[in-house]
Amino acid sequence: MSGAPFRNVALIAHVDHGKTTLVDAMLSAAGVFASHQEPVERVMDSNEQERERGITILAKAASIDWKGTKINLVDTPGHADFGGEVERALALVDGVLLLVDAAEGPMPQTRYVLSKALALHLPAVVVVNKVDRPDARVAAVVDEVYELFFDLEAADHHIEFPIISSIARHGKAVGGVGMPGKNDDLSPLLDAMVETIPAAAGDPQAPLQALVTNLDASDHLGRLAIGRVVQGTLRSGEQIALCHSNDEEPPLKRKLGQLMGFAGLGRIQVDERIAGDLFVVAGFPEVEIGDTLADPTDPRPLPRLQVDEPVLRMTFGVNTSPLAGRDGTLLTSRQIRERLEREVLGNVSIRIGPTASPEIIEVAGRGELQLAVLIESMRREGFELQVSRPEVIIREIDGTPHEPVERAVVDVPDEHVGTVTQAVAARRGRVGDLRRGDRGRMIVTVTGPARGLLGFRSLLMTATRGTALVHQHHAGWMPWAGELPHRQGGPMVSDRRGTSTGYALDSLQKRGELFIGSGEEVYEGMIFGENSRPDELPANPTRPKQLTNIRTHAADEAIRLKPPRHLTLETAIEWIADDELVEVTPLAIRVRKRYLTESERKLARKRS
Repeated sequence: MSGAPFRNVALIAHVDHGKTTLVDAMLSAAGVFASHQEPVERVMDSNEQERERGITILAKAASIDWKGTKINLVDTPGHADFGGEVERALALVDGVLLLVDAAEGPMPQTRYVLSKALALHLPAVVVVNKVDRPDARVAAVVDEVYELFFDLEAADHHIEFPIISSIARHGKAVGGVGMPGKNDDLSPLLDAMVETIPAAAGDPQAPLQALVTNLDASDHLGRLAIGRVVQGTLRSGEQIALCHSNDEEPPLKRKLGQLMGFAGLGRIQVDERIAGDLFVVAGFPEVEIGDTLADPTDPRPLPRLQVDEPVLRMTFGVNTSPLAGRDGTLLTSRQIRERLEREVLGNVSIRIGPTASPEIIEVAGRGELQLAVLIESMRREGFELQVSRPEVIIREIDGTPHEPVERAVVDVPDEHVGTVTQAVAARRGRVGDLRRGDRGRMIVTVTGPARGLLGFRSLLMTATRGTALVHQHHAGWMPWAGELPHRQGGPMVSDRRGTSTGYALDSLQKRGELFIGSGEEVYEGMIFGENSRPDELPANPTRPKQLTNIRTHAADEAIRLKPPRHLTLETAIEWIADDELVEVTPLAIRVRKRYLTESERKLARKRS
């Protein structure tokens, strides 16, 4: 069907406004799921972490056929941490489907992804989703969408967008502001996409230029390049040139082996892809994101993808704890480096660099969520590693050091507004906007240094018993704000190796909060709790109860240990100090001192 008309459309929205659910509904409406198949909920979120976290991390593509027009759908992440995925997705498309929740209205990520789309002059179809919510305010949300377009200084023709009201989970939509009826389906939405989004442009007869925007891998075919044909026609079996970013490097010329296109949720082998269509090719293990597949007789590289720079960095190193090698199978610096190099090839917003030690690699990214997702992926693959606390990347502007600014929009119940403002004040942030939400909730907009807002999401989730909704994104640069407070208490550090006992922990829990329970293996330099005072507290959590002939009622009372604080990957990397590390294995997350023995730590303090 390479000669048929087609549309390339990206779905953009704030996190959790229903993008992936709407894709499911469109796939069903277009008959992608066979009549006997049970549709898979959030079928585009195929990554295990995406399903667990309920978010989209990777941009993915699918294809449907609607009334003779092929529509390539690209689902994009809503979190700013995965903005590199958004930028790559927008390079593939000719228009966007902007999805907005009927109650929440435009949110921070709505603004972020729409600004990227308008910068590329992509027309939009606006979908107000979840109009069946009891607290839906569709007309007001539409007004807020218009205000957002005006704020972003959209051109007049961009503001003339069609509006669709939808209930994505039921597969129903209606044109304009309204409530879909019992017999409605997604026809109004699909028709609006075909009418509003221009047909994919490009001259199929021109010399070939195809931009690679993503990479994948196949056990049988090796590295796969995914992208869009900008000009000309990509044909299977013909010679093509691969142009890298380095102009001094001559193009690599090779016969194109396997050529595939998107069909439904899968990929099918095709003979050609014409200008404007999306492709998947095999046979170029050297290909990187941003490369151009070109005519070998006239190889002209396209401009490379431009993405926002990383704002946070941390180190990844070999696990050197006494318990190393028990859980994982991938333990060496070479294996860690190779895994990170593969990540960089497929993730344009991650950077890696050397450090003073060959065993340790610096990794920079957009935010703590993005870095935590990478670490979690590695531990699930069998890696063991130790990582440092994230630190912000400093930029020199007009001769003075500037640090990144983070903006957080917090949706909390009324009674927790004080919790938010207190937490922000301690982190040198300020409340910029406070407005009433729905159902007894408030929307608090906070701005502050990115390093001050590290761990802000996990702190609020704990303080509000999981009722807070926190969305953060990069909001520019500010002069260095000086030293910021970190944690209240110092670490409780084990002074020996052994197994923790209830008897020892019972007395230590009076000194602070424990991270471990009885019967857990510890080692010298491992942190097993937070002291109630700011000092480091070396202690013995393995001390057994002495056996004597003397018994008293008080001594023989049953030991009652409080439940230990459970450290997740995100809370652990935020909690640690600069001289501490998080030990990550497939089965455990532990915190430890960078130098395990007391004598090494004293020496390090003298040197610093």
